[in-house]
Amino acid sequence: MKKLNDMTFGFVGLGLMGGSIAKAIKQKVFSLSTEVFKIGEGLDGLSCDHSCGKILAMDMNLDSLKNAKDENIIDEWFAPREADEMLEKCDFVFICLYPRATVRFLAEHKNAFKSGSIVTDISGVKTLIAQKVFEDGAKLLRDDVDFILGHPMAGNEKEGYGASSGTVFEGRNYILMPQKSNSEENLSLMRELITKLGIKRIIETDYKTHDHKIAFTSQLCHVIASSLVDSAEDDKITAFGGGSYEDLTRIALINAPLWTELFLLNKEELVSMINSFENSLSKIKTAIETENASELNSILKAVREKRSAMAKV
Repeated sequence: MKKLNDMTFGFVGLGLMGGSIAKAIKQKVFSLSTEVFKIGEGLDGLSCDHSCGKILAMDMNLDSLKNAKDENIIDEWFAPREADEMLEKCDFVFICLYPRATVRFLAEHKNAFKSGSIVTDISGVKTLIAQKVFEDGAKLLRDDVDFILGHPMAGNEKEGYGASSGTVFEGRNYILMPQKSNSEENLSLMRELITKLGIKRIIETDYKTHDHKIAFTSQLCHVIASSLVDSAEDDKITAFGGGSYEDLTRIALINAPLWTELFLLNKEELVSMINSFENSLSKIKTAIETENASELNSILKAVREKRSAMAKV
């Protein structure tokens, strides 16, 4: 039976999310104490009575890899040209790339994955990857490699390994999209792993439902935050803020290339959500324009009740 703390984990991409998952695995799966983890001392030479697991990583940013190695988060690092060498050693691989890059990586390195390995992704849009991996005629992965679609609902507005944190998953949700081809043993391992990371709730659904729901809970929020900043009269407006504007626009500190790709890959779902939002905004605007206090009060009261109900989920 496979044991997580004896596995070799590989990371393709060690930015914000890859670095955060790697740190959480080092701290929580390999059972390092929080105190030792924070000060970065005594992490070398883990006893096999405690854990024989390893973390390997590949990234274009060699400084990030060197920093992770110096911090004892990863055991070995690899440049992009050495990806195959890393994959051959890994029992569990996290591909932490943009969606299109994930598909290209799977296609280019199909033969390098270790037989029996588990592979997962963290992409914010799933339809492209799911169709290429599970539905298209040209198989991107061998039958002896198990690909599990996953999406950690965590992160922050910053970028890069330097902004990563092993605690970012605590109390958060993680979405899995199991396929018929997935091994139940491997799915159980995946659930065990992400629970150890601190995840509060695992949602299991299909990839189309994922992209529909994410268009609202994530992508629309980034669109609105970006629009709020774009519509500001000037960049000194926060001098008049009391916190509301700052809270609403935090996520407008956006990774433009990533979110451009996510928005366009989920275009139909996202545009539908924008239309619904515009309809709601128009109702409130009309009530204000016409000074319809009764209508405005009814809308705001209904919104309050709906939001209270959401907090109970």
